[in-house]
Amino acid sequence: MAVKIRLNRMGAKKNPFYRVVVADSRAPRDGRFIEILGNYDPSKQPAVVNLDEAKVLDWMNKGAQPTDTVKNLFSKQGIMAKFAESKKK
Repeated sequence: MAVKIRLNRMGAKKNPFYRVVVADSRAPRDGRFIEILGNYDPSKQPAVVNLDEAKVLDWMNKGAQPTDTVKNLFSKQGIMAKFAESKKK
């Protein structure tokens, strides 16, 4: 089973916010997911990102692949650097 870390759209029309979730890659975008890792609200200035770093790193160590957008969010939060550092050890 290929597992992805991706965004799940929530909120009202023209006012979205997103959950960062772990889901099977075959599941639909807003369909079934395994676990919620945090949320992302791009409509606020500056954009609000709340993540559980321990859960994110745990899932990435298990082999979950983040999508491009999620990888950018993780980079801005410093999670990708911590993941790369843990891989070196």
